[in-house]
Amino acid sequence: MLDGALRRRLDPVLDRLGAALAERGIGADSITILGLCLGLAAALLVGLGAYHSAAILILVSRFCDGLDGAVARASRRTDFGGFLDIVLDFAFYGAVPLGFIAADPGANGLAGGFLLFAFYVNGASFLAYAVMAEKRAMTTMIRGAKSLYFTTGLAEATETIVFFLLSCLFPAWFPVLASVFALVCLYTALSRIILARLTFPKDVQ
Repeated sequence: MLDGALRRRLDPVLDRLGAALAERGIGADSITILGLCLGLAAALLVGLGAYHSAAILILVSRFCDGLDGAVARASRRTDFGGFLDIVLDFAFYGAVPLGFIAADPGANGLAGGFLLFAFYVNGASFLAYAVMAEKRAMTTMIRGAKSLYFTTGLAEATETIVFFLLSCLFPAWFPVLASVFALVCLYTALSRIILARLTFPKDVQ
């Protein structure tokens, strides 16, 4: 929901930096992998209870997630790059809740598991919609140029990062925050299912 407003502010900065990196021969895939490594390091810090340090790495990791697209736009977008970006994004999204579960299984286990379930369902709805949209040659620029059809929702990248940061700043509140955000993710998945029912005709197999 907040991604569009954030992109309008960040994209000019990212595009300038991405063009500079592309001129120096730095590839988008390298930035994508760096973003994941930083995200996994953040999840490890969460598991160790170093929440404030984890929050900083989460921010840098997600900056890389925006920067890789800028580098790709300044050089060459590839299907593999788009594939790698989405897979590693989901790896990051799963790793951070796992870190909170590891930090305190007794307090965070149930809520963290519920959140991972919600992430799974929401991610499946997003990717399945993209597959069906590609099958019908549908296009959208609602979040700029993407490697796959991008549907928006109440829970997007910005909301997820805000949730992670709040959880790092107030770790004792993770069970409540995770449960609420899991419901937001499930609502997003449900709204996407309804959108698919309205968009895709029943007679197309």
